[in-house]
Amino acid sequence: MANTAHAHAAAAQGETRRDFLLHSTIAVGAVGGAMMVWPLIHSMNPAADTLSLSTTEFSVAGIAEGSGITVVWRGKPVFVRHRTAAEIETAKKDDTADLRDPQTDAVRAQKPDFLILVGICTHLGCIPLGMKATEPRGDFGGWFCPCHGSHYDTSGRIRRGPAPANLEVPPYTFLSDTTVRIG
Repeated sequence: MANTAHAHAAAAQGETRRDFLLHSTIAVGAVGGAMMVWPLIHSMNPAADTLSLSTTEFSVAGIAEGSGITVVWRGKPVFVRHRTAAEIETAKKDDTADLRDPQTDAVRAQKPDFLILVGICTHLGCIPLGMKATEPRGDFGGWFCPCHGSHYDTSGRIRRGPAPANLEVPPYTFLSDTTVRIG
C-alpha cells in the first residue's frame, strides 16, 4: 500500500522518474548529435589559405608612370599599370571605336592614372604579354596574347583576335591615395 500511495503522490505532482529519464536521454542525444554534426558542417567552411587570398592589399606609390606591376589575387595575376597621359587619352578616344565588348574607359578605371585588370586572356586563359617594357603590347598598345593573337588596348578592351570579352576588372577600392584593396 505504501508503494501505491507513493506512486500516486508522484503522479499527482506531474513528473515521474520515467519522465526524467526520457528528458535526460533526449537532451544527451541532442547534444551528442550536435557534436557529431558540427565537424561535418565546419569542414564545409573555406580553408584559412583560401580566406587569406580573398583580398589583396598593395601600394601603387612606387609604380613609375608608364610601367606596371603584377600582384596575385585568388591565385590569379592582376595587372596594375600606371598609365601615361597619352595612354589615358588614347583609351578615352577609343571609347567610340567599334568594340566587341563595349565599355568606356571611365567604367574600367576608377582613377584614370591606374588601370587594374585580371591578367588572364578571356579566350583560353593564357596570360597576355605587355607588363614589361620589352614585351610586345599588340597593335593597340595594351596587351598581346601570343597564344592565339588577341590584342587589347590601353584600357584592356579586346580589339582584335579570338577573345570574346575584355580583360576582367576585379572588384577593388582605393583605401588611400596609394593603397588599393582587391576583393
